Amino acid sequence: MAIVCPFRAIRYDPEKVGGLEQVLTQPYDKITPSMQEQYFARSPYNLAYLIKGRPSENDSPEDNVYTRAAASFRQWIDQGIVIERPQPALYAYFQNFQIPEDPGGPPFLRKGFIGLGKLEDYSSGVVFRHEQTLSAPKADRLALLRATRAHFGQIFMLYSDPERAIDRLLDEVAAGTPQARVKDDYDTVHSLWDIEDSHQILAIQNLMRDQKLIIADGHHRYETALNFREECQAARPHSPAEGCCYAMMTFINMDSEGIVILPTHRLVSGVPEFGRTRFLSRAARYFTATEYSYSGADERGLVMQRLRADMSSAAREGLTVIGAIFQGWDAFYLLQLRKEMKRAEFLQDLSLPERSLDVIVLHRIAFGLCLGMDEVAVRKEKFLSYVRDFEEGTQSVLQGKAQACFFLNPVQIQQVREMALEGRLLPQKSTDFYPKLLSGLTIYRVEP
Repeated sequence: MAIVCPFRAIRYDPEKVGGLEQVLTQPYDKITPSMQEQYFARSPYNLAYLIKGRPSENDSPEDNVYTRAAASFRQWIDQGIVIERPQPALYAYFQNFQIPEDPGGPPFLRKGFIGLGKLEDYSSGVVFRHEQTLSAPKADRLALLRATRAHFGQIFMLYSDPERAIDRLLDEVAAGTPQARVKDDYDTVHSLWDIEDSHQILAIQNLMRDQKLIIADGHHRYETALNFREECQAARPHSPAEGCCYAMMTFINMDSEGIVILPTHRLVSGVPEFGRTRFLSRAARYFTATEYSYSGADERGLVMQRLRADMSSAAREGLTVIGAIFQGWDAFYLLQLRKEMKRAEFLQDLSLPERSLDVIVLHRIAFGLCLGMDEVAVRKEKFLSYVRDFEEGTQSVLQGKAQACFFLNPVQIQQVREMALEGRLLPQKSTDFYPKLLSGLTIYRVEP
């Protein structure tokens, strides 16, 4: 049973911080060092000071990034920089955006709501994950949660509502004036409305009750919240209704039009005796290769667009295709898995949904069988790095920073659903749900 509850959100006072654009941030794991400096420069109250503080060489158990975050948070509450709502509520959260690599393309609207979700062990069959987590990020987030006893960003949860009953309720709320509206660094407009009506809250709770929830983004923070709950229970028994048994979540209907998953492309570097001819020769057993040659930067751009269009068209036809560019050659390549290939022969330990994933074919066949990378090398990123942007991957190869770049179509939401509900995990860096949820729109304090 999925339990969703209203809560008394803590929010910034826009008048005291000079506008929400000055203080809200991308999720902590998306904040690069350069972004961190930009955030710090915007305002002394920028959320980055709490969720991505700057360590010092003089840090100690008594004075460190976590204790400083807790002290700043308490000070901001005392000064009225952030204010807690007097009554619990849910919060309609809409995002208007365009895909970054298609600025002239159609606009998208993603609808969701923020609330507290009851923490459930994966074994309960209520919450499902789709990717593996790492110990270091969880240790970092747990230290911050211990010190501040607050959730500053939301876990992105997917649910299934083909009839869009909850979306219609959110539309009713969104007909009014938003409590907050802010444009982020990527031109996504984030809007927030309070859902205070008890009948609307109850209707949403009842519609969510039988849902199975899939974590889209925030696996590390979800498992951190589980660990924090266990620590609280060990210190003193807590009832299931107490604050540490919940985490702040944004719930979004996976059956709505606003779900966008972007691909993450693979850069290959440092592979011994790697070369285009050698790779294509080995790959010929598994793939047909089409060459997209070009001459000069202008033609390269046009050819790149043709490759991308052909990749998208192939995906719509249900074909498995992978794009590629190799160092030292003025050409892109389209690798299409041969129709006569029996996936079960090479992917026999995988389920049918796993065998359908382009990224699995890339890792297991192109990297494993053609380049000799084993799963440990892939998982530890011995020869791999990742880029979101097609042009960035191309330039990395052209500038000699990588031996090759392999381009992927995005994973489809139905594939994520099937994998997660089967208890299967996608390879790392398989999904990039866009846009990210803005951190700091609402803050959940576990207890005073």
